[in-house]
Amino acid sequence: MRLSLLLSAALIPATALAQEKPILLDTIYLEAGLTPIEAQAYGRANSVITAEDIEARGIHTVQDALRGLAGLSVSSSGTSNTQIRIRGAEANHTLVLIDGVRAAAGDSEYYLSGLDTANIDRIEVLRGPQSVFFGADASAGVVNIITRRPGVGTEAGGKLEIGNGWAAAVHASRRDERGGVNFTAMKRDDNGYDHSGSGGEDDGIRRRELKLSFDRQLTDTLSAGFMIRDAREEYDYDGTSWTAATEDEYVIDSGDYGKRDETAGQIWTKLETMNGRLLHSLSYDQTRFQLSQNDGPADKARTDIWKYRAVYGLDGAYATANQTLALGLEQRKDENSVATDQNRRSDSAILEYRGAFGNGLDVQLGLRRDNNDLFKDATTWSLGLSYELPNAPLRLHASAGTGVVNPSYLELFGGYGYAGNPDLKPEENRGFDIGVEATVLAGRGTVDLTYFREDLENEISFSGTALANGTNYYNQTGTSARQGVEASFDIQATDSLRIGGNYTYLDAKDPDGQVEIRRPRHTLGLNAAYLFAQGRARLSGDLLYVAGNDDAQYFGSYETKELPDYTVVNIAAGYDLTDKVRVTGRVTNLFDEDYAETWGYATPGRKAYLGLEARW
Repeated sequence: MRLSLLLSAALIPATALAQEKPILLDTIYLEAGLTPIEAQAYGRANSVITAEDIEARGIHTVQDALRGLAGLSVSSSGTSNTQIRIRGAEANHTLVLIDGVRAAAGDSEYYLSGLDTANIDRIEVLRGPQSVFFGADASAGVVNIITRRPGVGTEAGGKLEIGNGWAAAVHASRRDERGGVNFTAMKRDDNGYDHSGSGGEDDGIRRRELKLSFDRQLTDTLSAGFMIRDAREEYDYDGTSWTAATEDEYVIDSGDYGKRDETAGQIWTKLETMNGRLLHSLSYDQTRFQLSQNDGPADKARTDIWKYRAVYGLDGAYATANQTLALGLEQRKDENSVATDQNRRSDSAILEYRGAFGNGLDVQLGLRRDNNDLFKDATTWSLGLSYELPNAPLRLHASAGTGVVNPSYLELFGGYGYAGNPDLKPEENRGFDIGVEATVLAGRGTVDLTYFREDLENEISFSGTALANGTNYYNQTGTSARQGVEASFDIQATDSLRIGGNYTYLDAKDPDGQVEIRRPRHTLGLNAAYLFAQGRARLSGDLLYVAGNDDAQYFGSYETKELPDYTVVNIAAGYDLTDKVRVTGRVTNLFDEDYAETWGYATPGRKAYLGLEARW
């Protein structure tokens, strides 16, 4: 019923706008393989949040941008600890990239906290197994955060916002036709809120981030560049009581605090040969992460990756060929302070074929082989198909593939008072999806409907009580099945009004039939943006509805129960004072909804913000 209503809402303006002339949109390319691929040719389900979307909707953190997207479950236990789950998978099955470089280091997942949307060009979400192109930690999907690449000339700008603390960002760039340099700095001091919900002190986040990138066309065929990102974050959080008998007793107001340090960088070079038919690229990525709590010993992790790519145009220059064949070679090394004597290494080979045929059919096929020093070697594959029906505004898309996730250092070797299990097997995921995308209203909008199914073998679980073999971690026997439906629409209803929305139905269960926690059965996100005053002013609103969200109660009898349904509404507005200066305002949780994404943890109440932005 919810799905039919959503699709009906998407088609309501059809009659009124049927005579409008078509809208020609810029071609969108996704970083979804060994080389970028046109979105309309890509067979896998995906979502893209553009800088225009972020600006129009007044979104200021990446975690808020991801809420309500098709196929995503976003849950927080305090704003400093937000997890992303794609299509019912575990949070550590989602890979987060920032400009193509891993945000997390070692073997850990990336917890979103104060990551700002300032200077972001787009956020790409690729759903389904992505291990072929991105490695073992992309078994369920990828979130790729891509920062803005300035145009030719000198550009600079900044923004300042106050409300429940303050945030500021500045950027400057200088480019010519052969390359340039770009610098961004961000600072956020968020007062936060009381995570315990007991009226105690607010738990805030203080974060600063610096990013510098440079690229240059050295010759007509050779280019090179680098990127480095450094972030420092301090955050407050509340403790928990494992002896609590009720929800109110579980999260305890406390003065706990933590520190996160993130450093990531990449250096790369590209060379065209054979008159543009063959492209070689070589890059080195490094990510470092450090976390300490209450001035205790710091957990440290590091990942180093060498990547080589060769892309050959089978029927012409690689950039314009209808068919390409690509080879990828990777060497990855991980280090972690949890087990300093158990560093891991993998050597990988990747093959990718792409074919664009004149009858509207596009094919992507990938194969990967990982040679691991600590685990059994793994082979994963991926197939994507996209077909535009002749004489009809419909595109069929389908994909299938496999993914793998290796056990973490903690799961293997233990820590924090828990015993690891060195006999754990890697988790293995296989999945497929099939969908249809319709272009409606003479090109003014699209509607997409996708069915997916994914099965996870050897799911790794935790037991608070030591098992018979003395460990706290084990592989579940059987298949963890996840299936559902994703629906989305995006419509330029009039020249001034744009509306969009996403709905996900998800059924995710353990092998024993137990519902997987923190994966809502129903998630609905709606948004609208309206321009007025000759385009100088905008008003936007977002609605997020979540229902059927089960979570474990780590108190009382330790049951798994369903959290109450909730609806949250945010609004934002902006006005251009001049062509270069804009004043902004936003209100989050407009109706002061009292809700929870995880048992025991409070969520922010209504907050108001006022900002000023400038570009020159």
